[in-house]
Amino acid sequence: MIPIRNTIRSKNYPVVNTAIIVCNILFFIIELTQGEGLNRFIYTYGLVPARYTIPSISSYFTPGQQIISFVSFMFLHGGFFHLLGNMWSLYIFGDNVEDRLGPLRYLLFYLLCGLASGFSHLLINYHSQIPTIGASGAIAGVMGAYMILYPKSKILTLIPIFFFFQFVEIPAVFFLGIWLIFQFLSAASTAGQGGIAWWAHIGGFIFGIIFLKIILSFKERSVGKTIRQITKKKRSERIQVIRPVSFGQDPDMYGNMSITKREAIFGARKLVNIPEGFKKRMLVLNIPPGTSEGSKLRLAGLGRRLNGKSKGDFYLKIKVED
Repeated sequence: MIPIRNTIRSKNYPVVNTAIIVCNILFFIIELTQGEGLNRFIYTYGLVPARYTIPSISSYFTPGQQIISFVSFMFLHGGFFHLLGNMWSLYIFGDNVEDRLGPLRYLLFYLLCGLASGFSHLLINYHSQIPTIGASGAIAGVMGAYMILYPKSKILTLIPIFFFFQFVEIPAVFFLGIWLIFQFLSAASTAGQGGIAWWAHIGGFIFGIIFLKIILSFKERSVGKTIRQITKKKRSERIQVIRPVSFGQDPDMYGNMSITKREAIFGARKLVNIPEGFKKRMLVLNIPPGTSEGSKLRLAGLGRRLNGKSKGDFYLKIKVED
């Protein structure tokens, strides 16, 4: 299953989430410049459990290197596709979690999840001399928080079936639950073997839920609130999915669409996706200037055809977000 996007729109630009993605890309570029010294670089800045449990190995590293590696390991990756997969998941889920926590609390949350995933891996693989790298554990924490914060969200998922590809909207709880079960099964089947740090993923996911509860119990700082005001989106998503609703024998169909106050005043142009069964209609919609809360836009002829009669209309009710 390949996640494409979720159905929850973030109200603020995810400045911290974007910065984390940029940092991961920059670290990967640094990795590419290491040449023959890459292995040494990975062993120095990756997380190697034996460095902390076997004195003869830990003696080769300074206390500073031992501390730094617990943070630096979550910014390193084993290849382009490893980086791409992680950053794509962070891009999909991270903006919404940052939206809920605020930028400063989200940064603290992300780093705590990464640290917890590292400790989880260290405890399970106590004497392993294989370095662990990657943002997967921290991102697993973000996914765990997303599942708690947005249980009714849906994930547009690409499912390959033999030579065909099907797009399906899967409830977030189901999607992330299946992901977690897969991590447990993979961890059990590869116990004692090297490779992917499955327990780092599991630990990050579980601790993500715990840290979310703790961080939400603390009030957001005034600095975080100020950043929220600066990063507040002035426009809604350009592409919106409108799910039509119909009633009995009424040929007309109804839906809701959200726009910002700025778009209500000055108008906007949106690309609207209207799913109907297995078909999806895409059309360009112009929001006229001066649109108010509760206004209805009439899309003539886009309703249902009943008993051979002409098609009804599609009415969009406008919601103006604060």
